[in-house]
Amino acid sequence: MKDKPIASISLDLDNQWSYMKIHGDEGWDEYPSYFDIFVPHVLNVLDELDLRITFFIVGKDTESEENRKYLRMITDRGHEVGNHSYHHESWLQTYSYEKIENEIINAENAIEEACGQKPIGFRGPGFSWSKDLLKVLESRGYKYDASTLPTFLGPLARAYYFAKSDLSKEEKRARKELFGKFSEGFRKLKPYKWDLGEGKTIMEIPVTTMPIFKLPFHLSYLIFLGNMSMGLMKFYLNIAIILCKISKTPISFP
Repeated sequence: MKDKPIASISLDLDNQWSYMKIHGDEGWDEYPSYFDIFVPHVLNVLDELDLRITFFIVGKDTESEENRKYLRMITDRGHEVGNHSYHHESWLQTYSYEKIENEIINAENAIEEACGQKPIGFRGPGFSWSKDLLKVLESRGYKYDASTLPTFLGPLARAYYFAKSDLSKEEKRARKELFGKFSEGFRKLKPYKWDLGEGKTIMEIPVTTMPIFKLPFHLSYLIFLGNMSMGLMKFYLNIAIILCKISKTPISFP
């Protein structure tokens, strides 16, 4: 029997307020939530498919007693929880070491208390990362980071996002590194270890993009394509999967 290709599935549990915050929409600071609808539905679908995945959770969402009820359902149903920062700010890579450390520790403690499971993996909001972030994760005993998105389209995605948002000039300046640089496209697709110096390392599990072309095919991107044409989206996804099989690239699909 041939070995099956390795694949992992994750879900960034970005709540309604986090999308509003990123786009500069009014009312985000009232922290509206759709967990009561979204979480039970997703868990039921995953049960039907007999899948166990990783949910990357934002620490801020654990402050609500109502949210905690749904977050606990995730681990009760056998899924892993990961750290997705505390305040879900996609410019996390611009923070000082100390501020990053506070984000990680505060979210880690809040997630463990709410879900009964200590996170061992991290994904940066908006796929943001930095060497300081990796060093913090290693010092906290994390097994892996899953923040890198190897694509050349980061600057284009940022320009599109700015054009569609209601952000002020100041807010745009704060987000000037959102989605990364063109050079992100040269990063590896297969898992590897970061060398952090002094013999310290941490595993990186990149978000998989299309081999050779480095085009993204994570869920939100597929939904974007599907809104234009379902046929185009399915063709695009099939090409990505075929290229992953040919190149023997294990898929990390968020």
